[in-house]
Amino acid sequence: MNFTESPERRALRKAVAELAAKYGHEYYLEKARGGGHTSELWDEAGRLGYLGVSVPEAYGGGGAGIGDLAAVCEEFCAAGTPMLLMVVSPAICATVIARFGTDEQKAHWLPGFATGRVRMSFAITEPDAGSNSHRITTTARRDGGDWILRGRKVFISGVDEADAVLVVGRTEDARTGKLKPALFIVPTDAPNFEYRAIPMDLVSADKQFELVLDDVRLPGDALVGSEDAALAQLFAGLNPERIMGASFSLGIARYALDKAVEYARQRSVFGVPIGAHQGLAHPLAEIKIELELARLMTQKAAAIYDSGDDGAAGEAANMAKYAGAEVAVRAVDQAVQVHGGNGLASEYGLGTMLAAVRVGRIAPVSREMILNFVAQHSLGLPKSY
Repeated sequence: MNFTESPERRALRKAVAELAAKYGHEYYLEKARGGGHTSELWDEAGRLGYLGVSVPEAYGGGGAGIGDLAAVCEEFCAAGTPMLLMVVSPAICATVIARFGTDEQKAHWLPGFATGRVRMSFAITEPDAGSNSHRITTTARRDGGDWILRGRKVFISGVDEADAVLVVGRTEDARTGKLKPALFIVPTDAPNFEYRAIPMDLVSADKQFELVLDDVRLPGDALVGSEDAALAQLFAGLNPERIMGASFSLGIARYALDKAVEYARQRSVFGVPIGAHQGLAHPLAEIKIELELARLMTQKAAAIYDSGDDGAAGEAANMAKYAGAEVAVRAVDQAVQVHGGNGLASEYGLGTMLAAVRVGRIAPVSREMILNFVAQHSLGLPKSY
């Protein structure tokens, strides 16, 4: 067993951190508060190959695993430039298409993912389904050689930037009459496809949207892979989503902890730095320990997934996502406390994270559903829902 990252991944982290530092948190906040996007950072990261590290080499990518893409995501967040679309576009959508797409779909989409030129959103959540994906009502029916897609989705990230959306719908099994999941690539300019922003109390450069698919007509090749493999395809995308979500939270936790430690060293009260007091030093030390433990779990989840064991990756990815979200919430809260009133001053770049960091506890799966999963599948306890 090896608990250290390869020299190649450490070099990747260093290069990404240097790029992100060029932009910094002030750049991110300016874009977020002005209703803009981090397009310049995304485009430069794409040109340098950082967004496509896990895309197969045959399509212009780096040919690495989800662990390397997660490292890229973590470094962007640690620099105060979190790009939520990273969790969705290269991690979920590119992974699903690379593993299950047709040769034509791979040739069409993957080179764009490799350079960051293509942005794709992912749509699974529905107004009435919540955490119960078995209640998805977005349905697809055959009409000759085409598909007709109808339904609604909510809290879909980055649709206004995306070229297409990977939509989780359902088709009817001709043998049983039951609905089964299927994945469709829907261009954002398709007729009868509408999206509208959901007002959010978050300062984020990535907006959330509601989608309305009112009998959207799609060609037959809009279906990703096989109808019968859709469930496997779905989990092939959801495990990377959880790993990336964990890395997203870990990066934010690192950003907040670094801010807190720097302030605790410099700020003096009663003649000594405030970091000399155990009341502040011990909580920061605890966060450092929890952060390193969460990073180990995230790296384990990525290694299991990259080894091809989707089943075992599910348990580890859920645990990593849980651990990352919890330490991020604690890190931001403690960083604000260390700064006192300055923690809520715009100058210090922490106050806006108080609400944003809670997203990790809610999406892409809530902490409660992860605890349900671990209780049932890891501990063998009766199903509770």
